[in-house]
Amino acid sequence: MCSREGQQPGAMAHHRARKRTAAQMAVTYSSNPEAAAGDSSNPKVEEKTPTKRVKAPPKTKNETECFPEKRNMEDLWLSAFPVGTEWENIDKIKEFNWNFENLDKTLDEGGELYEKTVYLFGSTEPQQSTVNGEVKMVYVHVIVVVDCPFPSSDKTGINSVQRENEEIVPMKAIKMAWVPYVPVVDRLSRIDSLKTKIFTLCCTQRRST
Repeated sequence: MCSREGQQPGAMAHHRARKRTAAQMAVTYSSNPEAAAGDSSNPKVEEKTPTKRVKAPPKTKNETECFPEKRNMEDLWLSAFPVGTEWENIDKIKEFNWNFENLDKTLDEGGELYEKTVYLFGSTEPQQSTVNGEVKMVYVHVIVVVDCPFPSSDKTGINSVQRENEEIVPMKAIKMAWVPYVPVVDRLSRIDSLKTKIFTLCCTQRRST
């Protein structure tokens, strides 16, 4: 029979040897840390230096865009109905931005018709012209200005090459009227305070389909 007491001393000796070995390794590591660090079983971890983020240069503000100043009566010609122009050709007038700067100067301060009462209506003169290399019919816009201190007539005449006689009808019957025109700088002013009284012939008649 084997005695249990005979096995214990061997186990205790083996346990002490393991403790000494572990203690010796701890002393060796603490006394020579560089050697321990160079061991392949303990690879050295290099610390990365954080890189500084380079800031992008601030965006420069775009230069303020300059737009040409709008003339005081730049849209006056659009308010004058083109008398005698076929309905299908009225839109062709707006294919061009007609410049009536000379009319603006005549009606504005210092002009010949300043501080007067005037009535304006439009018309067209068809001309065959070359536009962007294409030969086409251009409807040149014409403005007629009537200097009259008295109220204009509320009647109009209708005539054409197909008619034998001219027909006189009230303007209201064909939805036409003289409408006050207010220049750009005076849009917030009262009409009766304007020194130059401008009336344009307008038509709200719908086209027949």
